[in-house]
Amino acid sequence: MRVEGGYRVSGRKVFTSGAEAGDLLMTGAVLEEGGERFVLHFGAPMKAKEVRVEDTWHTLGMRGTGSHDVVIDGLFVPEAGVALKRKAGEWHPLFQIIATTAFPLVYAAYLGVSDRAREIALELAKKRAMTPDLRSLVGRMETELRGAEIAHGAMLAAVDRNAPSADSVNEVMMAKTLVADHAIRAVELAMELAGGAGFYRAAGLERCFRDIQGARYHPMQKGAQAQYAGALALGEPVATVF
Repeated sequence: MRVEGGYRVSGRKVFTSGAEAGDLLMTGAVLEEGGERFVLHFGAPMKAKEVRVEDTWHTLGMRGTGSHDVVIDGLFVPEAGVALKRKAGEWHPLFQIIATTAFPLVYAAYLGVSDRAREIALELAKKRAMTPDLRSLVGRMETELRGAEIAHGAMLAAVDRNAPSADSVNEVMMAKTLVADHAIRAVELAMELAGGAGFYRAAGLERCFRDIQGARYHPMQKGAQAQYAGALALGEPVATVF
């Protein structure tokens, strides 16, 4: 809400990676004003008494990111502390920049997870008697991993063009879906290739299997991404598709 000299903000931010280690949370809050809804972007000091970390990150995988909830309760944000005020519910050029440049970094982590799963699975497979079926599993795993690498390369190519737009968002998000699909499948095949030995935590493969599941949940998820790509192909607006 607006107050003298700025805004009084309350809310909860989920999936706040590195919450316990960070000093400043770059976030946003919805403001209803004049019958319209806006989003204010600002930095919240993590050491402020109105800001606290809730211990909520008890998850299937990616546990090391420490992405706990952050609760903001009545934090005063001065007018000068608001970096951007935008209309809620639609794309803004800032988010075209973020969506184009940030997700290749995020999905590099998942590519790394699938690559590590491959390494572990090959080490375990070499201890087994090689059969045509196992050799085929190796080839299928290699093919899926290469698909993830090629798709990630397409994400990087979109960044390299340095022209954030609805089109660059589309390129990155289509490739993001392909990276996720291929990387998840590569790790599934790694589990199959490793056999029973891969089921033990000591091998480290089960952690890769858990961590790779996180690739499913970053925006835009499959449904919204497909709508975005379809709308662009049909020449329809995408301002409210996310």
